[in-house]
Amino acid sequence: MKKVLVLAFVALTSVATYALDLHEYKVFYKLNNEKTLTSLSRYLNTDKQLQNQLKTEFMLTEQKIRSAVEKENEFAAEEAMNSNLEFLKKVLTTEQYDKFIVALNATIDNSRVIEFAELSY
Repeated sequence: MKKVLVLAFVALTSVATYALDLHEYKVFYKLNNEKTLTSLSRYLNTDKQLQNQLKTEFMLTEQKIRSAVEKENEFAAEEAMNSNLEFLKKVLTTEQYDKFIVALNATIDNSRVIEFAELSY
């Protein structure tokens, strides 16, 4: 019984990780910021060519997500995010991609904590 509860908890947690509210997709806007991109490139240890590819992809992703959020189209926002992650999986090494996912999840979790703290006041 204990194993079933643990498995159910893990399943719910992993589903919750990918189920974002529309406003949480705005985290992807930050990736297009010059300072954020520079820090991320340093963290992932990318060269200039890859950094330029990331900049272009993040700009396109921001445009797609911004449009989806304005239209309140969660499906389109999800598609834009998934497209971005597929691109990153192709151009980054496994280690770089894993580091990116950790950073992205930390940013999303941090945004949730900040929002919760603002709602608590």
